[in-house]
Amino acid sequence: MDWVSMISQVGFPILITFYLLNRMETKIDQLSQSINDLTLSLKQ
Repeated sequence: MDWVSMISQVGFPILITFYLLNRMETKIDQLSQSINDLTLSLKQ
């Protein structure tokens, strides 16, 4: 199999996957911080 054709077929989905995982990680961090803030406010 030609390397260039393999990268062009597989490379784009991998790039999109890493991009989406990075965005999801940021959202999860924000959600975790919000839950921690809410927990602290409920304890007061």
